[in-house]
Amino acid sequence: MGLNLLYSNDKPGAYPNSWYAATAQPLAPFPPLSGHTHADVVVVGAGYTGLSAALHLAEAGMDVLLLEANRVGFGASGRNGGQLGSGQRQPQDVVEKLTGQAEADKLWRLAEEAKAVVKGLIQRHNIDCDLKPGVAWAGSSKGDVTHLHDYARHLRDRYAYDQIDILGAEAFHDLCPSPDYKGGIVDWDAGHLHPLKYVLGLARAARDAGVRIHEMTEVLEIETGPRARLRCPQGEVTADHVILACNGYLGGLEPKVAARVMPINNFIVATEPLGAETAKILTKDIAVADSRFVVNYFRLSADGRLLFGGGENYGYRFPASIEALVRKPMLEIYPHLRDVRIDYAWGGTLAITMKRLPYLARVAPNMLSASGYSGHGVGTATHAGYLMAQAVQGEAAGFDTMARVPSTPFPGGTALRNPLLALAMTWFGLRDRLGI
Repeated sequence: MGLNLLYSNDKPGAYPNSWYAATAQPLAPFPPLSGHTHADVVVVGAGYTGLSAALHLAEAGMDVLLLEANRVGFGASGRNGGQLGSGQRQPQDVVEKLTGQAEADKLWRLAEEAKAVVKGLIQRHNIDCDLKPGVAWAGSSKGDVTHLHDYARHLRDRYAYDQIDILGAEAFHDLCPSPDYKGGIVDWDAGHLHPLKYVLGLARAARDAGVRIHEMTEVLEIETGPRARLRCPQGEVTADHVILACNGYLGGLEPKVAARVMPINNFIVATEPLGAETAKILTKDIAVADSRFVVNYFRLSADGRLLFGGGENYGYRFPASIEALVRKPMLEIYPHLRDVRIDYAWGGTLAITMKRLPYLARVAPNMLSASGYSGHGVGTATHAGYLMAQAVQGEAAGFDTMARVPSTPFPGGTALRNPLLALAMTWFGLRDRLGI
């Protein structure tokens, strides 16, 4: 299947064996597309981006068809770390250097809107997904802590963002008793949630709003024109507008996007329930991300497990033992968990861009694409779907602001993707350390 990751690591039609899948109630399967049909808008991909776009368009009265190659929420949307972060994927001071202050101001406002869109959807559609406030950023060195504290002050002074607590070593240790961390910050307007319950809630809302959803329907080819034509294994769709929401599972469907968006894998484990021992992990129900070269991210589950994400590999296939890969960084943060049992271990495919900011583009006059969230997708992807829905209706200001973010194609095309992946991950880690 080449670079089509739909089939590399997962069984068709099955959610991964994750703690999320074990604790969510799946929807009844939607039928595959059969025969020929037409829609005002066809959306390709039923993750956060596609479902948000489809839901907002259907609520605006448009006839929407949603095509998903596997199950709704099957990809990164149903298996990620569940963190709803503030800002864009890159720190705001980096965004300022990249775009200039005027554009950076707009991008900050859009990022704040992204959090509000997610929280609003959860409230409006009664999505039970364990949404809780609080995301901490932990510094593993005194220099990292100083940088985090300076950043929090910058957000307060430049953007009037006053939702962040600045914590020294003792206060941070009271919150997150890991010997690795020397201090940090906590953003109380950010949050965390059960990502699969959230995406299934979006799918339920989209279905109820009249979206025609077809699962197990891979789009094989898109023929652009005034009326686009999408070819699938057992059927065909014509549509006035197309929204591409494939992210890491795009494959070769749209080369302009594939040149700028690279799929990578990330991994999470869930321990056995820890009971009262959770107080040795976190003393409040917040999520954490840290400043290490390969970022660790973690939180407690509703039933008292540690959900810990970390480790990376440089190929497209998942490693033979995800548990072994993730246990190593987990023990660097929490050495006392050496003998704890791991009940679930899973991987997922996300997508990065060279600048690690999302790539939104009008790839044809009536075809929009959004992807490349680079690990910041809960808010940004949901919001990108909303912005594309707005753009289809002629309100493109937000979409156009995101589309102006500078993007760089990965060099060498798809032939060099595997060796480039290793280089890219090393380079991105280095950029983080240097703050560039």
